[in-house]
Amino acid sequence: MRGFLASSTGVTCAAALALPLAPPAAATTSPAPPVTRAAAGPEAYAAGGTQSLPLASRSSDRAPGAAEQGLARRDVRPFSLVGVVWDDPATELHGRVEVRTRATATGAWSGWRELETHNADHAADPGSPESTSGRVRGATAPLWVGESDGVEVRVRAETTPGTARTAPARSRLPGGLRIDLVDPGRAAPPPAHRARTEAAEPAVLPARPARQKTKPHAGPRPRITTRRGWGADEKLRDKGFVYTKKVKAAFVHHSDTGNNYRCSQAPSVIRGIYRYHVNSMGWRDLGYNFLVDKCGNIYEGRAGGVSKPVLGAHTLGFNSNSVGIAVLGTYSSKKPSSAALKAIARLTAWKVGLYGMNPRGKTYLKSGGGNLYPKGEKVRLNVISGHRDGFATNCPGKKLYAKLGTARAKAAAYQGR
Repeated sequence: MRGFLASSTGVTCAAALALPLAPPAAATTSPAPPVTRAAAGPEAYAAGGTQSLPLASRSSDRAPGAAEQGLARRDVRPFSLVGVVWDDPATELHGRVEVRTRATATGAWSGWRELETHNADHAADPGSPESTSGRVRGATAPLWVGESDGVEVRVRAETTPGTARTAPARSRLPGGLRIDLVDPGRAAPPPAHRARTEAAEPAVLPARPARQKTKPHAGPRPRITTRRGWGADEKLRDKGFVYTKKVKAAFVHHSDTGNNYRCSQAPSVIRGIYRYHVNSMGWRDLGYNFLVDKCGNIYEGRAGGVSKPVLGAHTLGFNSNSVGIAVLGTYSSKKPSSAALKAIARLTAWKVGLYGMNPRGKTYLKSGGGNLYPKGEKVRLNVISGHRDGFATNCPGKKLYAKLGTARAKAAAYQGR
């Protein structure tokens, strides 16, 4: 359906480099996608794309997996989101990945910014068709940098401590390291290629009161921006949908894409994450079922129906019978907004309430395999859990995780408990 490199649909690369730097070998290139004007509206539709540039050794070590790799400062086509990917998803990157970018509007270079290297915990369950498709790649978390047209990268493997008999040694880096520069595009793609039912989908699902007679503890449905509303290009994802049996728990995440975005840019951030998950990481669709921005707006994530139990790729080992909600941003040291917490509460009160679950309660999920629980183990979890409850990870960040109790209480109140 799609390839990983520049032969894939919508993948573009810089055709010319203005800086007098020797480019690394074999940067993938393809023609830029055509720009199609929308029929109406002030913003022109522009197809997004991904530039995939290989990293080169920064030392005399030219062997695969060299401990220091990077990309010299260079001009590139405009992009807004970055991530580093590699060939084998089972190989972990033990080291430090940093990027600096040049803002298109000002021409100013940013300082060095670090990418989160442990991103394998956001993934389809082990052994599932999505994880064994042959398309999946290892990757850092993506970082939103805003519209940029220059990039520089450096990757350093961590140093293994030495002993009295051995000198310290650098770890090897994964093979096939490259940086993906994602242009999320603008506005929504034309609906001509969609099925008739998809073309008729509204951009926003309005809030709807709870139907207390049929669902006595289901909260009211909150306002949700649909995939059409944030401009999902449905040609990118796999066809069809995959469902689980029910929704017994909600896992809260942070996207770890940084906090340097305006809420008006949230649709662009989501389009960037979507393209990164599908074209760069090789997933069938966006991994999260829902996303929330810092202004409290809620967005439909993985396709298949907002009220249905769509199988996501958000919590390795616990995607079945759960829903994944990602708050856009990084919340390791920054507190989430009260608007975002309220949105989590409203969304979970409605979503888990559709399946009779109490947001302040506990439930059991069977592990599909991970670094905390072996495959097949029944694990007792909060109905509203943080990602770290199912996998050893920092996600959803210390500050957001500390506020989940507040979200549980608010969600229960929305259900009338």
